Parts: sequence; C-alpha cells; structure tokens
Amino acid sequence: MATELSQKARFWVAAGIVAHTLWTSAAPAMAYPLYAAQWHLTPTITTAVFAIYPIVVVATLIVFGDLSDHVGRRMTMLFGLTASIVGVFLFAIAGDVWMLFVGRVFMGLGVGLTAGPSTAALVEYVGDDGAERASSMTISGQAIGFAAALLVGGLLIQYAPFPTHLNFVVLLFLLLVLTGLTYFLPRDVDAIEGRWTPRLPRVERSLRGPFIVSSITVMTAYTHGVTVGSLGSQFARELVQSSNVFVNSVALSLFGISLGVTGLFSRKAEPAKAAMLGTVISLGAMILLAGAATFHSLLLFVAMAAASGTGYALMVYGGLAIVTRATPKAVRGGVLSGVFLFAYLFTGILAVILGKIATLSDLAHAAFSEVVVMSALCLVTIVLLIAYARLRSLPPSCDRRAA
Repeated sequence: MATELSQKARFWVAAGIVAHTLWTSAAPAMAYPLYAAQWHLTPTITTAVFAIYPIVVVATLIVFGDLSDHVGRRMTMLFGLTASIVGVFLFAIAGDVWMLFVGRVFMGLGVGLTAGPSTAALVEYVGDDGAERASSMTISGQAIGFAAALLVGGLLIQYAPFPTHLNFVVLLFLLLVLTGLTYFLPRDVDAIEGRWTPRLPRVERSLRGPFIVSSITVMTAYTHGVTVGSLGSQFARELVQSSNVFVNSVALSLFGISLGVTGLFSRKAEPAKAAMLGTVISLGAMILLAGAATFHSLLLFVAMAAASGTGYALMVYGGLAIVTRATPKAVRGGVLSGVFLFAYLFTGILAVILGKIATLSDLAHAAFSEVVVMSALCLVTIVLLIAYARLRSLPPSCDRRAA
C-alpha cells in the first residue's frame, strides 16, 4: 500500500488499539450508579452489564483466538474496532438497560478480536527488544485507556449535560479516528497458509509451562479490574461515602496512573521477579480495600487504587513477557489470545458473583469477598512463579526429567 504508515507510526497505532481495550471496558464505570438510580437497577443487574462484556470477550477468543495468525493483524483489528464502534454508539443513545447489554456484547466482541492481535502487533512493530518493550507498552496503553475512561467519564458526568451519553460520544469519535489510522497499517504477508476455521486457541506442549504461569498471573492481575471497573464507583459512593462523581473518578484513575508509571519503568525488569513483586503489592492492596470498607476511608481507598495499579502493571508485564519470550511469531496471536481468554473469563464470573452478594447482602460483604478471592489468587500465583523460576534454573537434562 502506497500510503502505509512508518514503522514508528505503526507501533503507536497498535498502542492506541491496546489503549482502546481498557477505555472501552471502563467507559461505563462511572455511570453505573446513574443507571442504577435512573432505571432502579440492583447491583446484580449493574454487575451483569459489566460481566456480559468479559464473557463475550471469552467467547470471541474461543472462536476467533487465532484468526489474526491466518487473516493478519490489520484485518482482525479492523473487524474488532468496527464492533467496538457499534457498542459505544449503542451506549451513546441508550434509553434502557437492554441497550446497555447489547452494547456491551459488541464491546466484548471488539476487544476480544483486538486484544491478542494488538499485543502481537506491538511485538512485531517494536524492533529488536520486542518482548520487553511491547509488554511495557501494553501496560502503558492500558493505563492511558483506563485512566482516560475514568477521568473523562467522571468529568463529563459531574459537570456536563447528558451525563449518561456524552462520555460515549467522545469515545466514539476517537474510535473512528483510530479505525481510520488502522486501515493504513501494512497488510500481513506472513500469515499461516491454509483456510481458517473457528477453534480454541492451541498451545504447543513446549509452551505450556510459560503459558500456564502467564495465564494465572495475568488472570490474577485482571481481577483488580472487578474492584475498580465493575464495583469501584459504587464502593466509593456507598462504602467510602463520597458523592462527587469526578472526585471518585480521580481516586479510581490512580489505578491507571500508577499502572502507567510502573509500566514505563518495568521494561528492564526480569519478568518473573516483576510479576512476583506485583503479586505481593496486590496482596497489600487487598488489605487497603478491607480497611477502606471497614473505616469508610477515602484515603485508604485512594491508596488501594494506586497499589492495585502498580501490582497490576508488574503482573501483566511479567506474565506477558514470560510467554512472549517463549512463543514463535507464527502462533503468537493465538497464544496471547489464550492468555487473555482465562483472564476475561474469570473476571466475568467473579463480577456476577460479587454483584449477587451485594444484592443479597451489601457492598461491604462484596468488598470482603473480593479481598478473600484476590488474596487466594495471589498466593497461588506466588507458588507458580517460584516453581517456574526454580525449573528455569535447572540444567536442561534435569528440566526434562522434571517434565
């Protein structure tokens, strides 16, 4: 194509697509309390609106997980961005909760189609130090998308007209621009030959060790998204008793800001050590969440958001770098889609469970349930990372006997 973008521009467009996955996911976060008040929705319904998104992401990854390895990154990302545009448009004009559900279905389809290919594209466009820099930029892109979703959403909801609509009009415009830029990415010339058929992402036996460690680590990190993205604004409003939507969005955006700052400085860290540190910090964040719910403390809530962002960044960086280092380019899109599949599946199920707990009991019990689940996942992740580090340190002959 005569008008293809430069190598540097390609990298930044791919980073923008990564950012869109978190912006799209978190765009409704600050509006959930408004929907609940306007349409008399229970926490079960509002968390179901959140949860339908990761569930559709999972279904998309199951069916289309390795599509980009066959038809190319560019085409798959264009399909995904188009679906995201439809979903955001439905939120922009939503007049009832059913339009939100349909909109979230399209958002999930869009993110499911773009999550793996955009991360794989970053690795391919970045140059020589691919795995580490791409993992770092994945985190930074997610941070920008998440923080922007909360800050823009909180600002427009609190101070602008049409509080449940204008936020999505802004995002819709940005997605249209991003889709136009994506069109000028190069066509893939080294896609896998043969006809593509829907199937689960497959992982070769030699990659299963890094894949399992990566999947559990990233899944645990994504559990922070339930705390912040699904129930965060309701925790702030009811448990911490802060009624200003913009103030709450600033507090929650510290998750994205600390995520981004940590991501910028993490690219030179050894992946397994970074993931271990992130897991320990995530445990600390759960202690802060329990304290915020117990003492109705905005300060502890702010500290929780910042610590969660730092833990998330280190865990996602470490988890993705572990698997991308070991994965050949030809199957990278499918393998990364498999990693994201487990992460989104678990967060969708957990969001529904916590919403049901909040409806049957209260938000405080939902918060403490999140603390217990996240702490257990962190302990499992620590054990896996220690075992993986010990296995890697063995001589090859011992490694084979251990396998």
